[in-house]
Amino acid sequence: MKRHLVIAAAAAAVLAVGTLTAVAVSGSGSGGSAPTAAPAAGNGRQDTEDLREARAARVTAPQAAAAALKAVPGKVSGLDLDQDRPGLVWDVDVLGKDGRWHEITLDARTARVLDQRIDGANDDDHGQERAALGTARTDAAGAARTAAAAHGTVTSVELDDDHRAQAVWEVETLTEDGMEHKLLVDPRTGALRTAPAHDAYDDNEGGDD
Repeated sequence: MKRHLVIAAAAAAVLAVGTLTAVAVSGSGSGGSAPTAAPAAGNGRQDTEDLREARAARVTAPQAAAAALKAVPGKVSGLDLDQDRPGLVWDVDVLGKDGRWHEITLDARTARVLDQRIDGANDDDHGQERAALGTARTDAAGAARTAAAAHGTVTSVELDDDHRAQAVWEVETLTEDGMEHKLLVDPRTGALRTAPAHDAYDDNEGGDD
């Protein structure tokens, strides 16, 4: 009989400890909130900082492209919304009619040119890009408009001349829930498709696959 009482007491003690632990975890600290679950994986990636920047920008990607081409006539090869020392800016790459590559920084709220310089890199580094721009029927602004109509605010446009065997416009967008998406626009046809999962956000990968 004593043995049964000892076992019952031990079981009660274990139950009490478990209850206290559960209470401590669910309500740790006064006014504290319960732990949140890890976000579910998906094709997009959530970035609240980029979402704040996208909402703060008053100049869209197509407008930034137009402003850059007013400063340097030619063809836009890339646009990127970025928080830089001057503030929130669009960095725009242009192949000028003078045959040189120009880097233009625009105020993302007013489209005013803040900086302009010539890329001194060897033109061999831009050979394929130059050729792809020459045959493109859809320009950077057109690619941005196509992607924005499908997936929110455009934050980056880049002509990828090393995407398999064909150059494509790589466009990054943000939807209202803060999810980033990478889309591909065919520069010859304007056709839109989603980037393959293994291609999206290569900056998170350790290798070149």
